[in-house]
Amino acid sequence: MLLHTVFYSIFMSSLNISHTVSEFILLGFPFRWEIQFLLFSIFFVTYILTFLGNMAIVCAVCWDCRLHTPMYILLANFSFLEICCVNSDVTNMLANFLSQTKTISFTQCLLQLYFFFSLSTTECLFLSIMAYDRFLAICRPLHYPTVMTIWFCGSLVIFCWVYGFLWFLIPVILITQLTFCGLNVIDDFLCDLGPLLALASACVSIPGTVLICGTISSLLIFSTFFYIMGSYTLVLRAVVQVPSQAGCKKAFSTCGSHLVVVSLFYGSVMVIYVSPTSKREAGMQKMVTLFYSIVTPLINPVIYSLRNKDMKHAIKKLLGT
Repeated sequence: MLLHTVFYSIFMSSLNISHTVSEFILLGFPFRWEIQFLLFSIFFVTYILTFLGNMAIVCAVCWDCRLHTPMYILLANFSFLEICCVNSDVTNMLANFLSQTKTISFTQCLLQLYFFFSLSTTECLFLSIMAYDRFLAICRPLHYPTVMTIWFCGSLVIFCWVYGFLWFLIPVILITQLTFCGLNVIDDFLCDLGPLLALASACVSIPGTVLICGTISSLLIFSTFFYIMGSYTLVLRAVVQVPSQAGCKKAFSTCGSHLVVVSLFYGSVMVIYVSPTSKREAGMQKMVTLFYSIVTPLINPVIYSLRNKDMKHAIKKLLGT
């Protein structure tokens, strides 16, 4: 709690620096009112389904004692993380659809940026830990019970949450020191890194800030991505050597669902954040951001629950069916 208070104080004190704008305008999807209301309805339903789907996984793991294992504890935390992710961006986007001014204050914009990227960083770390868990379970089955204990799993969960919220702190503080020269129109539905750096770059040259932000983003994305790919390569190599066809099929099913999530998340993230100030069509950037921030959290519960017999049974028990 003390650590959170210290970093919150540092973050808020950095907002006192003169940035020449007091608010930003998030253009979002500048269509006619009828289309905007239709999009609001679609995304609101998507938000509710995402929230309920991920919450069902969290509740099922909490209430079913048979799921109190490292794999499902990680899955429950991952689902809770997805709930936090959609609340960090989708709720503001929904309000923006119904807003006439479509404005967001400078402080709110920077806080949204910080939480959105911190949660995304935490997601990268959780995907890596889940890959490590599967590697131990399949490639080192005899060592798995002694290595992946509940205590060690809990330590990994705490590491993901704490480190995730520390990793992107420096880029956000750097952005609070940028000058925008009165430019405050963001052609996006959230305060994203690329549009903010592009606005500041149109005012003054900021190669150092761009380099630091790009390096930190790329380092996180590629290090976790290659670690996950390396882990699943070893897992798949071990799986093909399993003599039991049923065991091989079960392992492929579990790892396959994880790889689908990894591919969807990293495929879209790499397009946007490896080079955050690259010249891209605004429409394309919005669609890619929309995909990994809204669509991916929606389909994750489907991928994990419908392909897992124990999870399906726990959810049915939770719903009383």
